[in-house]
Amino acid sequence: MRAYRRSVYDLGMRVLVSLLFLIPLCAQPPQDAPKKGGGGQRQPPKNLKVLKVQGPELIPLMRTYTVALGGVKCDYCHVAAQPPDFASDENPKKEIARHMITMAQEINARFPDGKEHVTCYTCHRGDPIPKMVPAPAAPAAQ
Repeated sequence: MRAYRRSVYDLGMRVLVSLLFLIPLCAQPPQDAPKKGGGGQRQPPKNLKVLKVQGPELIPLMRTYTVALGGVKCDYCHVAAQPPDFASDENPKKEIARHMITMAQEINARFPDGKEHVTCYTCHRGDPIPKMVPAPAAPAAQ
């Protein structure tokens, strides 16, 4: 019975993590859709100290962070300005995010299979503050 519960839990977690990565990708507009605004090309990302991604991969990656942290907006880590300055390091939460991303990368690098075992969602569980202990169990119905 215990093995059955564990396999159901493993399956459930795999489905949850898969959805975590697929939902933001499905929410993207088609790549050929015209961009709003000046119609010019987007500037390449600047000040990427930890993330090793190309321009088109950056926004879907940021959306996975949004999901993992419970729907926070860009200005949670980035400076809110008009126009937005995503390269600025003025918001201290951006440096905290860099440390946590590095931590997850280092943990995943220790697994010999090369797969991603730890993500932001592993600890945050949809909350901007990482979960430190499980939620209290609901009282049993009598």
